[in-house]
Amino acid sequence: MSLSRREFVRLMGLAGAAGMLPAGAFAAKRLPADLYETPRFGTLRLLHITDTHAQLNPIYFREPNVNIGVGDALGKAPHLVGRTLLEHFGVEPGGIEAHALTYLNYAEGAERFGAVGGFAHLKTLVDRLRAEAGDGNSLLLDGGDTWQGSGTAYWTRGMDMVGACNLLGVDVMTGHWEFTYRDEEVIRNIGAFNGDFVAQNVKVREEALFDYKFEDFAGFDEDQGLAFRPYSIKEIGGVKVAVVGQAFPYTPIANPSRFIPDWTFGIQDGRMQEIVDRVREEENPALVVVLSHNGMDVDIKMASQVTGIDVIFGGHTHDGMPAPTLVSNADGKTLVTNAGSNGKFVGVMDLDVKDGKLNDYRYRLLPVFSNLLKPDPAMVDYIAGVRAPYKAQLEEKLAVAEETLYRRGNFNGTFDQVICDALRKVHDAQISLSPGFRWGTTVPPGQAITMDNVMDQTCITYPETYRREMKGRDLKAILEDVCDNLFNPDPYVQQGGDMVRVGGMNYVCDPAETIGKRIQEMTLDDGTPIDPDKDYVVAGWATVGSQSPGEPIWETVATYLRDIETVKIERLNTPRLKNVAGNPGIADYPGIV
Repeated sequence: MSLSRREFVRLMGLAGAAGMLPAGAFAAKRLPADLYETPRFGTLRLLHITDTHAQLNPIYFREPNVNIGVGDALGKAPHLVGRTLLEHFGVEPGGIEAHALTYLNYAEGAERFGAVGGFAHLKTLVDRLRAEAGDGNSLLLDGGDTWQGSGTAYWTRGMDMVGACNLLGVDVMTGHWEFTYRDEEVIRNIGAFNGDFVAQNVKVREEALFDYKFEDFAGFDEDQGLAFRPYSIKEIGGVKVAVVGQAFPYTPIANPSRFIPDWTFGIQDGRMQEIVDRVREEENPALVVVLSHNGMDVDIKMASQVTGIDVIFGGHTHDGMPAPTLVSNADGKTLVTNAGSNGKFVGVMDLDVKDGKLNDYRYRLLPVFSNLLKPDPAMVDYIAGVRAPYKAQLEEKLAVAEETLYRRGNFNGTFDQVICDALRKVHDAQISLSPGFRWGTTVPPGQAITMDNVMDQTCITYPETYRREMKGRDLKAILEDVCDNLFNPDPYVQQGGDMVRVGGMNYVCDPAETIGKRIQEMTLDDGTPIDPDKDYVVAGWATVGSQSPGEPIWETVATYLRDIETVKIERLNTPRLKNVAGNPGIADYPGIV
């Protein structure tokens, strides 16, 4: 069972004495040379990566200055940014960890500390962490969003990442963007994966069960109607561990359902509780962990609703959290973590198990700086082989960035603006719309923008662009719907992305309002009010319904960049915000009214 209240109080005392809370309390005393020292503790070590988004090579990734929390999430992790986040977790400003965790002085820090991630560097760190834990005493978990996010992933249909994860030694994974390939490709890729793919919340539609085309797939459970294994049992350090999978619950809504017509998703709290109870009774594990792609707010709510879970290793919302959140439920406490994105972090949780239950733990979130880690030679060779057929195309220099080009944040980022400007110019539109995806790497100022960078920002399996007329009221309806996905106080209604990006228009947003009232004062760039009954020419991409007729978005952006040669954002179409003053999830934002 999960931690009892008495055990929790005792652990909190131990944690305080050991300097565990906050996790970064001794960050100021650590030098880069010993950043990766993680002395062995307890019985076993669980390693966690998530949302790597197919980034095989080191990249830059700027953390957000806007991650607004509403309702019960106001002022709590993960809705903290900048200095507030550092103060909350006790991380000293100005150092290497502060750079990894925040947007503060980003360009200067990127130049000083270098790129992050890269599977060859990740492999070196993972091998070191496993060696420190001892042979057979560790498990590597992958929270999904692994097979999508780069040109090579798109062209190989995710197989480049399956091979990389096999070399890395991933033991268990779940998914989200994995399901944006066609269902037969998903099944093929899982078959080539050396680890276990788990997802308790993906079922086969009843009407499809009568003639299910994947009935021979090893993970399919006809009696339960489950498309994949709901959990995996692992013996680690002499301890039996159950890993339950939770795929992204809104996949057929946020992404095209036409690719996966026979599968249903959803949060499925009731089924999760049934599976945890059954696993506890039938398998008698010492630990039950959930490998989740819910998003951190949803994980926190699930931890309060479902009992018997020791730890939730979360993903989807790209929150790099230096310490777990401890959540109360009817049967005790559950630890909830999130390990960032793009291969930038590895979560390291050491667990001490005694008498068949969790007794104590230690947690570190380690940033993966490529300058501090030697690349693994075998992974270097693998990556070079994967990229070789596409190398010339990916390395084409399209333009130069005059400022930091980034995406991550609740509202428009500078690279999002580039995409929106490209849509308007190339497709001759008044207004442009671009999805609020949280993946997409950063280009520091002065660096060339390559086709690789463009693919990192745009590479999906439904990339087609469109140009059509929309009435002003339809534009408002789109903005209101996405805004509710972001700012609904109930985490189970949120879908974990950011606000749709816009070009050529401006508006006021009130996150504290209800749906239908959050979007106000919509205008064109010249200040003309948007008329709800008037038609406007709108360009966009990534429609989740029927396929759009236009060229892939990366072709549009590449055409635009080749033409302008240098990128300096003249106007950033970020909304003015109401009722957010003092919210610790927003900083250095000029448009607060």
